[in-house]
Amino acid sequence: MNLSPLEAKIHNLRAKLRPGQRAMADWQGGQLAVSAVPGAGKSTGMAIAAAITIARNSLHGRRQLVVVTFTRAAAASIKKKIRECLRQELGLPALGFMVHTLHGLALNIAQSHPHLSGIDLQGSTLVELTGGHRLIKVAVDRWISHHPRLFKLLIEGKGFDGEETEYLRRQSILRTEVLPQLLLTVVREAKSSGLTPTDLAQLGDDYQTIAAGLYEQYTLQCRDRNYIDYDDMILGALRVLDDPSARRIWQQQIFAVFEDEAQDSSPLQFQLLETLATDATNTPNLIRVGDPNQAINSTFTPADPIYFRQFCQICSQNNRLATMDQAGRSSPKIIAAANFLVDWANQKYGGAGQPPFRSQYIRPVPENDPQPDANPTGLGITIVTPADVLETCTLIAEQAGQFYQNHPEQTMAILVRENRWGSFLARHLKDQLEFQGLPVYDVYEHDRISHVPKEILAILQFIDRPHSPDHLKTTLEILVQRQLIPPQDLNALAAQPEQFLYPGPLEPPQATPVRQARRYCTNLIQARWQLSIYHLTTFVAFALQYDADGLATADKLGERIAQQTRGHNSLAITLEVLQEIISTEKFTGVDTENSEAQYTRPGQLTIITMHKAKGLDWDHVFLPLLHEDLIPGKLRVPGKTNFLGDYTLPEVVRAQIRSHLHQNQIPDPATAWQQAQQLKTAEEMRLLYVAMTRAKRSLWLAAERQAPFSPDSPTLKPKPPSPMIPDLIKYTELMNLSS
Repeated sequence: MNLSPLEAKIHNLRAKLRPGQRAMADWQGGQLAVSAVPGAGKSTGMAIAAAITIARNSLHGRRQLVVVTFTRAAAASIKKKIRECLRQELGLPALGFMVHTLHGLALNIAQSHPHLSGIDLQGSTLVELTGGHRLIKVAVDRWISHHPRLFKLLIEGKGFDGEETEYLRRQSILRTEVLPQLLLTVVREAKSSGLTPTDLAQLGDDYQTIAAGLYEQYTLQCRDRNYIDYDDMILGALRVLDDPSARRIWQQQIFAVFEDEAQDSSPLQFQLLETLATDATNTPNLIRVGDPNQAINSTFTPADPIYFRQFCQICSQNNRLATMDQAGRSSPKIIAAANFLVDWANQKYGGAGQPPFRSQYIRPVPENDPQPDANPTGLGITIVTPADVLETCTLIAEQAGQFYQNHPEQTMAILVRENRWGSFLARHLKDQLEFQGLPVYDVYEHDRISHVPKEILAILQFIDRPHSPDHLKTTLEILVQRQLIPPQDLNALAAQPEQFLYPGPLEPPQATPVRQARRYCTNLIQARWQLSIYHLTTFVAFALQYDADGLATADKLGERIAQQTRGHNSLAITLEVLQEIISTEKFTGVDTENSEAQYTRPGQLTIITMHKAKGLDWDHVFLPLLHEDLIPGKLRVPGKTNFLGDYTLPEVVRAQIRSHLHQNQIPDPATAWQQAQQLKTAEEMRLLYVAMTRAKRSLWLAAERQAPFSPDSPTLKPKPPSPMIPDLIKYTELMNLSS
């Protein structure tokens, strides 16, 4: 068969693909679901398929392929790959496509028709919500002032005896913790699903009524201040596409849509992409690639693997489902352990509803696979049960040191469930590895530069108004997080600021942790009268003991504030300017190194969370602290909030909203709490799966027999292992997977 020069190049490019990847390259239109396993080459396959689609259909600037992915870094990476395929492999100009994040694409659409979207960036401010955001606090305070009876009922909860100190404590907890977190949860879950405050209120449950009231106040505050959040971008784009003429303009420009990481999309985001991809014959030309088994964001975002699973099911019924199950990243022994986890978790946790995993297994690639060093041989699986966490540090130091001496070109990482445990391990490992010349790279500590402006603002607000319970509590929380003061009941201290900061002679003596906290706080207050406004920012940075990146970021922040407050040298103006800098997201920290590149750099031991490790890999991976209380863990009702019931309000409301969306019913709080636990368990199993599949040559797991309750606690307690560990030990011995 005679092929044209271009078709010959396409044929050669296609030959480099694995079977699952070829399904994308051979796509001719319509919907296609691609369910991929870790390390299968989703992004590479999509980039090659995109280049082939552009070439075969002669796409250009007015008729383009849209490629959508989850993060800016991923978008930049896939854009580079598509350009290289077009120019180097096919000899074509890098035209006919555009690559966006979901929110970037939505913002482009919304900006193109501001009169339809209701979004005008010239007069609006983009906010990224956190529980401590001023907007959240204001909305909570407004709700309390408008609904004093409901707030009082929440304070009374159960078992209230009328004691004033307890009343103040509960009031503080509700205002600064429970209600802000509830509002944040509601905005994420309801708004991203297209539910309005009115929709939420009509669900009828008492908790939904409270949630709807908070949501309404948040909406009003955003409107009054011309604030928009990321969900507003999606909703604004959908409003544009609801207009027939605007929709036609966009659909005529778009040939098809390819979506990566589809398991992390919300229903509204999918609706946006499907609408854009629909052609004149009402056919959606859409490829969605994802791995439902790597859906690890559903407990803190509206994403839920159920949506991509449903899409795969629909496509399967129409013979439009492809599976990318061959992966060359990990050794066969590590692959076998990951597949074991899929079966084990589905058998143990699949009976209560949706199983944690889709039943798809990783298969090694064939011997002639073009990937260099595919499915590398290695040590396999090592599972240990040290006496305690300190012994774990010693074992990791010995093993990591040996890897470094034998293969300095290889990469290593410790993956932890929580940042605080990463910091704990970093402190104990640095001393042991320093003499071997192996540095420890604590990703969390390096990434803290993004928190610098918010932390400095919080401290300056406290210095300005030290008797504010909110400002005092926020400052105490920062000091605890920075491990500058011991953990303690912060609500009790913040409820009566004067008594805590300046106790009278008749007050009972303060405990040692309280005295340490008071000394830190009073030193901060004194700095206001001893230093100029300009030097306060630097003083706070030193007081919080920032590293070089943090201090450099604080200096940059101080310079920016000085420029914008010239001639108005007061703390009030400084706070106003700093709040504006943070709210408008115009400030970026100073990173003295390229952190993204350093995550997988040889010659160091990286410590990173399991969540942040997704998309990365290392030759050798250590997974310590595999305890039942961390993985899968249990939803815990903090003792300070148990006056509300045997559950936490945000988790109950989240589960109720999801049950309404998935099953059109509202469960009672006890059932919703149970569903929330099932959601958490399933996600923790997927998170462990992601962590295990980051390893290429060796995977080292530890379930210590004893560990402290938290990294800050000196007391060791017995810790049951994660339930999978005993069965995995038996499986590795039976299948000879151990090193």
